[in-house]
Amino acid sequence: MGKKLVAYFSASGTTKKTAEMVAEAAGADLYEITPKAAYTKADLNWMDKKSRSSVEMNDKKIRPEIEDKDAKIEDYDEIILGFPIWWYVAPTIINTFLEKFDFSGKKIVLFATSGGSGFGKTVKELQPSAPDAEFVEGKVLNNAGKQEIEKFVESL
Repeated sequence: MGKKLVAYFSASGTTKKTAEMVAEAAGADLYEITPKAAYTKADLNWMDKKSRSSVEMNDKKIRPEIEDKDAKIEDYDEIILGFPIWWYVAPTIINTFLEKFDFSGKKIVLFATSGGSGFGKTVKELQPSAPDAEFVEGKVLNNAGKQEIEKFVESL
């Protein structure tokens, strides 16, 4: 069994709680993908077409800046990558993270939290950002309890 890293982005704290539970269940290290400029409640207002998250999701070329800290990806065999679903896919900050480090030969298992949608075209949209990695569409873990988290981790 290889070394695992749970990397996650959480704008409101929901995904963070889930990521912490996944890391504990998997015996994995934890890494937070931190935006350089934190998202405010107004930034996350998906009903406002001019909100930061709406603008980012409408232009898939936008790469929100992340804090400059080393995730030491080379130390891990498997990355369990978590994020909230925005507009049926991963937020573009996940592309920023994937493009910042070398994921060649790594297995990336996805998990997400969502207000109601599934993964949609997430794998297809993330793959170009880490073309030499193996992506696995994991599970949407909404309000997941310890048992559901453990079951997810066992399936990896």
